[in-house]
Amino acid sequence: MSTPMPVNMGARVHLRIVMPVLNEAGATDGTRGSSQLRDSLQALRPLRERGAELIVVDGGSTDDTWAVARALADHVLLAPRGRAAQMNAGAQHPVLPCTHQHGDQNSAVTNVLLFLHSDTRLPADADHLIGAAIQNGAVWGRFDVQIGSTHPALRWVAWLMNLRSRLTGIATGDQALFVTREVFERVGGFGDVPLMEDIALSSRLKKIGAPACVRPHVTTSARRWQEHGIWRTVVLMWRLRLAYFLGADPNNLALRYGYAPRPAHATADVAILAKAPVAGLAKTRLVPALGAPGAARAQRRFTLNTLHVARQAALGEVALHCAPDEHHRFFRALRRLCGTACTGQPQGDIGQRMLAAFEQHFARKPDQPLLLTGTDCPVLAPGHLLQAARALSQSDVVLIPAEDGGYVLIGMRRLVPDAFSNIAWSTPEVMAQTRAQLTRAHASWQELPALWDVDEPADWQRLQQLEAES
Repeated sequence: MSTPMPVNMGARVHLRIVMPVLNEAGATDGTRGSSQLRDSLQALRPLRERGAELIVVDGGSTDDTWAVARALADHVLLAPRGRAAQMNAGAQHPVLPCTHQHGDQNSAVTNVLLFLHSDTRLPADADHLIGAAIQNGAVWGRFDVQIGSTHPALRWVAWLMNLRSRLTGIATGDQALFVTREVFERVGGFGDVPLMEDIALSSRLKKIGAPACVRPHVTTSARRWQEHGIWRTVVLMWRLRLAYFLGADPNNLALRYGYAPRPAHATADVAILAKAPVAGLAKTRLVPALGAPGAARAQRRFTLNTLHVARQAALGEVALHCAPDEHHRFFRALRRLCGTACTGQPQGDIGQRMLAAFEQHFARKPDQPLLLTGTDCPVLAPGHLLQAARALSQSDVVLIPAEDGGYVLIGMRRLVPDAFSNIAWSTPEVMAQTRAQLTRAHASWQELPALWDVDEPADWQRLQQLEAES
């Protein structure tokens, strides 16, 4: 066993909670109308208020996961799909000055990483329990677990999980594994495997020191056992663990467990049509609800959010196509402070301006697909852009319809100018007319699930409701 890395016994503990997610917004804990992800993130608010940092790492969700997490976490990141890759990304995110720290700001700090599944709830004093374990000399540990069900068999399952963990020194993800940042980096983080990443990390950590086995329970959802059957799930997990210890390929084990293979990588540039946040020019249909200055502030917020989403997707170059031109101070600031590429939009209707963006792009980069979107869709996530880019490996055009009859995104791998001809823009007929034009042009296309955008006061109220629930 290696000599444990010494811990400064007088140091404050700064806790970073890393939560990997993928399409979790629709998951429920059995309570009608309750989102498990939203409830899990809300439950972490007291810890954040006491100084913990919450990082949610998305694996490419195409539901409302990104929007929900953005409202309830300190940082939301995109990483390649897979818990190991996502948790490593959260752990490696730059350490920023803590805004909720208490006590002597000049005292030493021990940074601790806590890896938490989205369906697992911590005890209310989890930060204090982890701090006590670290102060007592532990460099890693886990909690006892209970399963959120009254079924007697699941009580036995949880008891056996905790007993096995104590006897073997191995922790599973359901037990909310925690480790000092220094030790996590020393052992190389999670291995790049799609399954058993928690077992592999625990095995390496055991060589440094025994885990702190914190007895107060975390509570994990029973949905896995309820969906697949209690004993069938138990037997499957034991068989997979045995196969892993006997040297089976984790990729094959992940397929047996039900994980889908990681999607192929795709590239595309992203163009964002954005209006300057000028009162009376931007989001004019929101003026009755927000006033002209409020509508301009909403436009500024929507632009920054869309730009962040496009950059997180990291598919290729990202550029703003600016109206009335690129010289407004907002766009100049983005160019100066963030290096954002900004170009002006030409005169004409929305179809002519979109066509110009595609023409300019393909004249410069004929072999690189382009995704074009506006700034009005608050639930557009990096996962949607990834999905759209992958669709262009098979089709000429990809569209994300809008619920109001238009679309929030159009992408092309080759120029199809007819897509912008004979369209009654800003009407409920846009999507239907676009389909007809693509058919006449003999272009292949894919449509992804519809999203909603914010044009009218009712849409703004919908956004406020989404954020209030978060």
